[in-house]
Amino acid sequence: MNCLITGASLGIGKHLAIKMANLGYNLCLTYNKNRDLCEKVKEEIDNQFQVKCLIVKCDLKKESDINNLINIFKSEFDNIDVLINNASLSLDNLIYDKSKEEFMEVLEVNIVGTFLITKYASKIMNKDGVIINMSSTDGIDTYSIYNIDYAVSKAGIIQLTKSLSLIFPDLRVITVAPNWVDTESTREMNEDYLQSELKRIGQKKLITKEEVCKEIIHIIVDKNIKSGSLIRIEGENYES
Repeated sequence: MNCLITGASLGIGKHLAIKMANLGYNLCLTYNKNRDLCEKVKEEIDNQFQVKCLIVKCDLKKESDINNLINIFKSEFDNIDVLINNASLSLDNLIYDKSKEEFMEVLEVNIVGTFLITKYASKIMNKDGVIINMSSTDGIDTYSIYNIDYAVSKAGIIQLTKSLSLIFPDLRVITVAPNWVDTESTREMNEDYLQSELKRIGQKKLITKEEVCKEIIHIIVDKNIKSGSLIRIEGENYES
């Protein structure tokens, strides 16, 4: 079994890589700038599991990088069983401080990158393969005044998933949309701002990476979850 995970240097991507290795999946993990961190993830997997793990630099803004990634994957592993479009970019600021270039970069990485990876990867995916597209509740109803481009991109991923489910009837394409997750980037935020945001949307505590990965693995395994579905992850301590 073979799995491709984008943005696997840290956070949910790293955690997923280790979980999938534990399930016996050979892995191709991508990074853009964090090569050292991605190499550490590979080293951890190599030391713990009897699977093959490959890391590849891939800038999701470059179609040539994406095409190269899929060619490398095919050469090393042949076909893909699971694709997890996890890589994402957020450049939060107010509308009058946000440039067109920033807005377009977020859309290009989050939604166009997801589209292109899926376009190329679908050509070498096994029948009954699974594609997981990482969205966010910000693409539904927890958006803020600071993340208009991010929220638009995550809403777009939800619709992209629905369309892809029609285009690829032999695959299951599913969106996962978590609330605030306890990742490195979240912990680097201003604590007062983070707590105010949690309070604003009614979330009592950060969702753990373990909770998110457990749900994603459940989706991969449970074939009764229909293609095109949106799975929202709110955590046990969420208050509506």
